[in-house]
Amino acid sequence: MRWALVRAAVAGTTMVALAFLIPLGLMVQKTARDRAFTAADRQAAALGPALAITTDQDALNRAMASTDAGAQGLIAVHLPPPAGSTAVKGTTIGAARASDTDVSTASGEGRSMTVHVPGGFALLQPVAVDTSRIAVVEVYVADGDLTRGVRTAWLVLSLVALSLVAIAVLVADRMGARLVGSARRLAVAARSLGAGDLAVRLPVAGPQVDGSPAELQEAAAAFNAMADRVVHLLAAERELAADLSHRLRTPLTVLRLNAASLGDGDAADATRHAVSQLEREVDQIIRSARRPAEDAPSVTVGCDAAEVLRERVGFWSALAEDEGRRWQLAGAESPAPVPVQRGDLVAAVDALLGNVFRHTAMGTAFSVDVLATESAVIVLVGDAGVGFDDPAAALRRGEGDGGDGSTGLGLDIVRKLAEATGGDLALGRSAGLGGAEIRLRLATSGPPVRRPGRQRRPGRAGRARGQRM
Repeated sequence: MRWALVRAAVAGTTMVALAFLIPLGLMVQKTARDRAFTAADRQAAALGPALAITTDQDALNRAMASTDAGAQGLIAVHLPPPAGSTAVKGTTIGAARASDTDVSTASGEGRSMTVHVPGGFALLQPVAVDTSRIAVVEVYVADGDLTRGVRTAWLVLSLVALSLVAIAVLVADRMGARLVGSARRLAVAARSLGAGDLAVRLPVAGPQVDGSPAELQEAAAAFNAMADRVVHLLAAERELAADLSHRLRTPLTVLRLNAASLGDGDAADATRHAVSQLEREVDQIIRSARRPAEDAPSVTVGCDAAEVLRERVGFWSALAEDEGRRWQLAGAESPAPVPVQRGDLVAAVDALLGNVFRHTAMGTAFSVDVLATESAVIVLVGDAGVGFDDPAAALRRGEGDGGDGSTGLGLDIVRKLAEATGGDLALGRSAGLGGAEIRLRLATSGPPVRRPGRQRRPGRAGRARGQRM
C-alpha cells in the first residue's frame, strides 16, 4: 500500500508538472525569440534619424559604430542609387548577409521583414531617405541570440518539477507510513489472537493512531470488541464445561459405590478401574476449565505412546475376553515418545478401541500396531469387521453412525489430536484382518526407534492389568 501511494503520487505530480511546465517552457522560448527581434528592431530604428539627415557613408559609419549591434558588425545599410542615376544597385555599408533579392523586396514593399541567412536571421527595415528613395537597414540576429537564456529556464523549470515530485513523494510516503502502520498493527494483532493470545488489543487513541484514517481506527475498535467477545465466550464455555462435568459427580459416586459391591473378579476389577479413571478425567476437566486461560501451560507435556498402548490394550483385553475376541499388539516393546499429553493420548486410544467394540460383532478380532520413524509415531488399529461404508463421512464431526450412545465425536477427537502435532488420521482397510483400519500418525522430532517383529497369540485375553499376547 505504501509503495502504491508513492507511485500514484509520482504519476499524478508528474502529469501536473508536465501540464504546466511544458507550456511555460515553450512560452519562455518564444519570449527569448521575440526579445531578440525586438532588440534588432530597436537597433535598426536607431539609424533612422541619421538616414533621414544624410546618406554620407562616413557619417553613417559613425552612426552605426555608436550602436551596440554596429560596434559588433551586425548592422549593414543598403543605400539606394543617387537621385537621377541609372544604376540599379546602390551602395552597401557594413557586412551584409541578406541577398539582393530580399533587400529589393523589403525596399519595394516598404515594410520590415525577417529572412533566414546562414547562422541566423536578418531583420530588414526600410527607411525613407527622401520622397523617392528608400534605404534598407539590415540587422543580423544569430541563432544563439534567439535561444539565449532558454536552456537555463528549462533547467530551472525541470528542477522545480523534480522538487514538486519529491515533495509529493515525501508527503505520500508519510501518509502511506501511517496507513501501513495501522494496517500492519491490525494484521499482527489478528495473527496473535488467532495464535491464542487473548490479551492482545489495539490502541484506539494516542500518538500511535494520530493521523490514521478514521476507518482503520473504527476497525481497531471493532477488533478490540471482537477480542473481548471471544474472551467472554471462551470463559462462558469453560464455565459451562466445568458445570456439566460437575453434574457427573453424583452419578459417578453411585457407580463407584455399585462397583465396590461387585466383589472380586476380572470384570469387577475392570469396572472399578474404569470408574476410577472416569472420576480422574472428570476432575481433570473441572480443574482445566476452572483454570484461567492465561495460566494454561504453554509447553506440551509428552508421554510414551508404547506405554499408553500397553496399558489401554490391557484394559480392553478384559472386555475382549468376555466377548471372545482375538487381539494382538505389536511394536509396543520399546519406548515411543510423542509430544502429546498422556490424558489426551489415553482418550484417543480409548476412542479407537471403543469403536472396534461398538461397530463390530462379538468375536471379531482386532489388532494394534505401533511403528516409530524418524519423524512420527504411527498407530494402526485394525479389525476383521465389515470396514467403513463411507470413510470421509466417518471423519466428519458428529456424523458417525454408532447407534444409541454414539455422538460421532470419537474420530474427530483423534483427528484433532493428530493434527495438533502436525500429523494426520486416515481410514482404510486392514491388510491383515480384512476389515477397517485406522491410521493415527503423531508427528515427532525424536530419534527413530527400532521395532521387533510382531508377537501374536490368538484366543482369549487375560486380565486388564498387563499385556497379554
